[in-house]
Amino acid sequence: MSAKSANDRLFVYGTLRRGSGSAAHDWLSQRAELLGQAWCQGRLYRIAHYPGLVLSEDTHDRVFGEVYRLHQPESTLAALDRYEECGPGFPEPTEYVRRELPVTLNSGEPLMAWVYQYNRTVSEDAWIPGGDFLA
Repeated sequence: MSAKSANDRLFVYGTLRRGSGSAAHDWLSQRAELLGQAWCQGRLYRIAHYPGLVLSEDTHDRVFGEVYRLHQPESTLAALDRYEECGPGFPEPTEYVRRELPVTLNSGEPLMAWVYQYNRTVSEDAWIPGGDFLA
């Protein structure tokens, strides 16, 4: 089964998740509908008080989070680009890049979603082996 285009879907794995206690999640929840728990192939690293997802070729490496359907994708993604410091006006290389990646809902349904991928060097000491920032 092929994954559907991301256009209005966003996969979140850190401070934008429910249970993170952040104002950023509260902001997102007013602009999006939760579709469900999901995972994305990658490795998760602690950057500071927030995580960064790095792509991985190992199919056993998973990052866990949630998928949201954005009510107004263009304006919401523009605001999130500023939040993640990867929009226009931020010096290159930006800390994150936003890209469409395949994610899998816990129901097993594959889909494409926007994901903020960490764009800098990470320390293996900061790896979060379980792939769940809130665990």
